Amino acid sequence: MKARPKTQPKTRISLTAIVWRIFKMVIKACPIYFTATCLIGVIHGLSWGLNTYATQFFFDAVATAVTSQTELTMVYLGLLALGGVTVGSQVLNGVHNFMAGALYGLVPGHLVKHIHHKAARIEPICYESPDLLDDINKAEKGAGSSLGLLIVVVVLLTFYLPYFVFMGWYLYRLKPILLLSLVFIFIPVFITQLIRGAVHARLEDESAPLRREVDYYERCICDREYFKETRLLGAYRFFRDLYLTALKAMQQKKWNVELKTNLMEIGMRMLTLAGYFGVLYLLFTALMNGEISIGSFAAVFGSIELMFGIMEEIVANHIGGMTRDLATVRNFIRFLDLPERSGDTERVSFDGGIKFTDVSFAYPGSETKALDHVNLTIRPGETIAIVGQNGAGKSTLVKLLTGLYLPTEGTVEIGGVDSRRISPESIYKGITGVFQKYQRYKLTLQENVQISDLQAQDENHLDAAVAKADLELDQETFPQGYETMLSREFDGVDLSGGQWQRVALARGFYRVHDLIVLDEPTAAIDPLEETRIYHKFAELSKEKTAIIVTHRLGSAKIADRIVVMDQGRIVAVGTHEQLMQEQGKYAEMYQAQAQWYAG
Repeated sequence: MKARPKTQPKTRISLTAIVWRIFKMVIKACPIYFTATCLIGVIHGLSWGLNTYATQFFFDAVATAVTSQTELTMVYLGLLALGGVTVGSQVLNGVHNFMAGALYGLVPGHLVKHIHHKAARIEPICYESPDLLDDINKAEKGAGSSLGLLIVVVVLLTFYLPYFVFMGWYLYRLKPILLLSLVFIFIPVFITQLIRGAVHARLEDESAPLRREVDYYERCICDREYFKETRLLGAYRFFRDLYLTALKAMQQKKWNVELKTNLMEIGMRMLTLAGYFGVLYLLFTALMNGEISIGSFAAVFGSIELMFGIMEEIVANHIGGMTRDLATVRNFIRFLDLPERSGDTERVSFDGGIKFTDVSFAYPGSETKALDHVNLTIRPGETIAIVGQNGAGKSTLVKLLTGLYLPTEGTVEIGGVDSRRISPESIYKGITGVFQKYQRYKLTLQENVQISDLQAQDENHLDAAVAKADLELDQETFPQGYETMLSREFDGVDLSGGQWQRVALARGFYRVHDLIVLDEPTAAIDPLEETRIYHKFAELSKEKTAIIVTHRLGSAKIADRIVVMDQGRIVAVGTHEQLMQEQGKYAEMYQAQAQWYAG
């Protein structure tokens, strides 16, 4: 059996590669604003370094004026320079923080768009695996952390780096040992953050499934889709207990990790504190030995606490946060690198029909074949009904003939071309359908119908699709006509189940197509009404290839041929009359359902 594609590549992605990928996304989203933010950061960082130099200049001028009894001109100039640099630094600080913060409002939507873009191109069969669902959950969290990671890196390079380059030159010029002591003091803390990052990466992998459980149980308790049944059946406490159990398990994992890493970090910070006092001692001895001036001593003494505070912020906050978030961001990038299904982009012609040759298919993680050595030819313009009991393989067969899934074994040819060689988009362009679990979009009626073919956007075409679906636009149900919002949550209306079914049918008819599929969209209505809908469907589908999937056999009589499935195999093919004469599986099922139908 053919191996399934893995959903998550295991190759490690370097920090440089991650930052470069995010940088390209962000610069594409807002190039001018992002570049301006970086330039402001460089100027801001240099201004803080100039503040130290201005402080030295001012105190040296004061010392000279006091000891030599000279004029105070240089003192005033020094004071003016120090005041100007200080005010300028604070202004730049406010502007820089504002511009960096504004990026959080401008960029996240663009990053999430990449997830949606990728999710639309991943092999659909991957959605049958919980691994992909975990990957999406991780990617969504990683997208939120990606911008923060990039901003940290950018701030380190454009603000902190210019500042410390300036201060490194300044300290080295005064006394080289001062520079080296600052570097070695923070090595233990830096190592701590690297270890923290590795631990959090493992925590993220373990937490993703639990996080999905928590989200799901919360929806079961609170979501509009679930709460009626949850309350009516008295299942609130059941889901609450499941929610609290999953939440407790997730929080316990986080607690264990945070406890270990924080205890290690406390020990490392004690070393940093000892280093801080060591630098102060070196500075004092340098002054007493006449190696530095009073102005230099005052400038360094005044800025050393600032430097330690900044370095603490870099290591503990920025680098610490970066290492914690790196695991989630790496998951985001890995998700974007998942393999996509490719193929020829030329539109497929259904004029050549659809042919299954010895096709088998198994879902990921399943040892049982959903389809087992299926052979079938569907001629162009033919109406085919696929029938069978639940679990017979009907929907799986449709997923393969529409190119949604690829066979595990054998070949599916669409228009004479192997479906493996065709891009999914090229196949989907000629297909429309209505499915059992059709969507009730919280949009206007017009949007609910036209969403199936956004290229058409034609009012006459819209009217025709609504008429084909027998959807009556009465004033009471649709007070704003096509502009009626179909959701009470957005001050609109709610429709009955039958009305929603007709909206879904109109959506299917609206799309320009060569092949139309009805996959049990009327399962919730009575058999007689279903038969009437299918008869109309057959009339509207003339000269189009049409597929009807149903477990109710009264509707299958309208088809040119009926395909009978049982346990993943095709056990019979023929017209209604032929299959009844054979007295096989079809006749047995039809006789069991005969009381449902009239005439």
